[in-house]
Amino acid sequence: MNIAQALALVAATVTCGLVSGLFYAFACSVMPALRGGDDRTFIDVMQRINVAILNGWFVLGYIGAFVFTALAIGLQLGGGDRDAVGPTIGAFICYLASMSVTSQVNIPLNKALDAAGHGGRIAGPHEVRERFEGRWVRWNIVRAVLCSTATGLLCWSLVLHGAS
Repeated sequence: MNIAQALALVAATVTCGLVSGLFYAFACSVMPALRGGDDRTFIDVMQRINVAILNGWFVLGYIGAFVFTALAIGLQLGGGDRDAVGPTIGAFICYLASMSVTSQVNIPLNKALDAAGHGGRIAGPHEVRERFEGRWVRWNIVRAVLCSTATGLLCWSLVLHGAS
């Protein structure tokens, strides 16, 4: 059981770290780079990203972090690894909160941006961008912090698991 717990924790940590890194990369490079672009370019690029990100590799990390963290909790509770279960539960809660931000804020904003039409044909691209950019960026930072916290807690769980 100990090896299964360790493998679940490693998988949870890696997948959560991948998602955390994605949100972090958007916060510190993608969105600042787009900030300097014109409205139509901003809309076009974000619409393309919204399509491109829906792929198996993203889903593996995004859903994997949820599944592997839940699995790690189940194995810890079932196998008696009580030392590491607290931080793992904390990581799960943080990751769930980031998923909630994504589903309640970022995805609806993405859908609204897509519904506005192709960036090159939108009559009022500045208004479309204004309704999207600031709110999307703020909430992306929130989910980056939540995922980074979850990843840190999973790292701590690995340390505690190794010490037991």
